[in-house]
Amino acid sequence: MKFTLLLLITLISTYTLNGQNNSEQTDYFADNGFGNAVAVVQHPVGVYHNGVTYVCYQGPLEDPYVVSYHHKTGEWKGPYKAGVSEMGKDQSRKNKIDNHGKPSMIIDNAGFIHITFGGHGGMKKHGENTLGNYHYGKNLHAVSKKPLDISSWETLDNISPFGTYNQLIKMDNGAIYLFYRHGAHRSDWVYQVSEDNGRTFTTPISFLKHKRRTDAAAVDSWYPYITRGKKDELIVVFDYHVCRDVKNAEDKRGHIGERHNIYYMNFDTNTGKWKNVFGESLKMPLTKEIADSKTMITNTNTNWTFQGVIDLDPNGSPHVCMTIGADIGEKKSAPKHMQHFRWDGEQWKQHKNSGLPIGKGDLKVKSKNNVSVYMESTNELGDAEVSRWDSFNAGETFNKANVFLSQQKSSYNISSLIDNAHPNARFVVAEKKSGSEYKKIYLLGDNGPVKRNKKDAHILEK
Repeated sequence: MKFTLLLLITLISTYTLNGQNNSEQTDYFADNGFGNAVAVVQHPVGVYHNGVTYVCYQGPLEDPYVVSYHHKTGEWKGPYKAGVSEMGKDQSRKNKIDNHGKPSMIIDNAGFIHITFGGHGGMKKHGENTLGNYHYGKNLHAVSKKPLDISSWETLDNISPFGTYNQLIKMDNGAIYLFYRHGAHRSDWVYQVSEDNGRTFTTPISFLKHKRRTDAAAVDSWYPYITRGKKDELIVVFDYHVCRDVKNAEDKRGHIGERHNIYYMNFDTNTGKWKNVFGESLKMPLTKEIADSKTMITNTNTNWTFQGVIDLDPNGSPHVCMTIGADIGEKKSAPKHMQHFRWDGEQWKQHKNSGLPIGKGDLKVKSKNNVSVYMESTNELGDAEVSRWDSFNAGETFNKANVFLSQQKSSYNISSLIDNAHPNARFVVAEKKSGSEYKKIYLLGDNGPVKRNKKDAHILEK
């Protein structure tokens, strides 16, 4: 009996020393994130479906990678490469990671997983772009070869090559909507629709129009965020980009990331009608003049905006968050706090000093008064932090409720919320460290990081 016990202890000790102990867990699920591996605008990066969370991110050479996590068994699969981007391979650009081709994901009604990736407006070699201009990469669409199987993929040639900032949405009837900018900055925003599980798509349909300004050396451009609203409705928050000519008299910096104002509209996918918050019909594609007069939430004047997000409360009233701050070119240290806006049925309520920190993230509206914002930010000690901020008075004030990750001398890129998210796996973040080519990727939920066996998470060592 003593010999058997001693042998068992010896075997366990040997197993542990060899690094095979399955109890050795880590907070990240992969270490091969590349560049800005995830972002809010390319969304969703994940879908929860039948007990499993599926996640995509930008990996080595800017190619899309996919993992899955089974919540009941704790089993991880992947990452598997889902396709090959035309970006990240040009040796003349080897020190320039483009980052605009990060993947977004959806699962169709037949269970096939779809990934869109790889585009930053496309190039002239891909054909004529009648809805905008060109830049780099090629917008691509990959589909899993088998339902709910992330191990093998095929690329389909059925979407425009000129896309960037892909946003995928599946409706209750199974229709898939793909929204994106049709080219570089001077391009329309468009959508394509599939009613056969992503095997074919309609031609691109413009909904935000780019056009030359008559009062300045610039072109009207846009940055929208689109997501599900009530039933067959889609909701959109967007800001305006002044796409200035290079080295013009107004601003000798030339083209810069200048954005202003906040706008809202919704789209009834049943009728094909676009409307503002008052229910007034909008003529499409929307111009700057109509947007200003019919859809504006607030005029930010000289302040800049960045990355709006939106959700509805149970009564159907929209809540919006947008990062707002001074011109970063003039005041590099100027704070750019996230601000909250709420439609009260008659007007937009703006909460400028609600307590939300400087940073980016997404929001979840649980009731008219209960709002949560998931953010990456810098805490009072100067450390990078990923946290949740809660409001119980309809966004007037927020307080930090939970810290999921915190690290010195680092920062994080955060995704939007996962589609149909499990409470234990709500969003994804990628670590950012100076001097580090590859990034650790985390899946976070109410209980913090979803852990993985440390050996399995070390993808780069395999």
